[in-house]
Amino acid sequence: MRLTPDQSLSILRCAREHFGADATVRVYGSMLDDAARGGDVDLLVECAEPPTLRQRAGLTLALEQRLQRPVDVLAVQRGHEGSAFVRLARQRGQVLEAAP
Repeated sequence: MRLTPDQSLSILRCAREHFGADATVRVYGSMLDDAARGGDVDLLVECAEPPTLRQRAGLTLALEQRLQRPVDVLAVQRGHEGSAFVRLARQRGQVLEAAP
């Protein structure tokens, strides 16, 4: 993954501020390819309540300011199957976890 441990922790903390302490965050897309260059940070956030546009926009703005790169946030309520794209992001994405 092309995110540093500090960036990963910052993403996780910020997502939990916007979506709740139990939010799960997966990184998918080009950030998982160590050979790739540039690109945006693609995130799938799963949360307890149905996500709002305000939550998604707030997280996107906060992370773009912190990471100094484009961020794409896909948010879904935990337990919902979601679209084919959501299922693919779940399958291929890497879960961000706080350091022990």
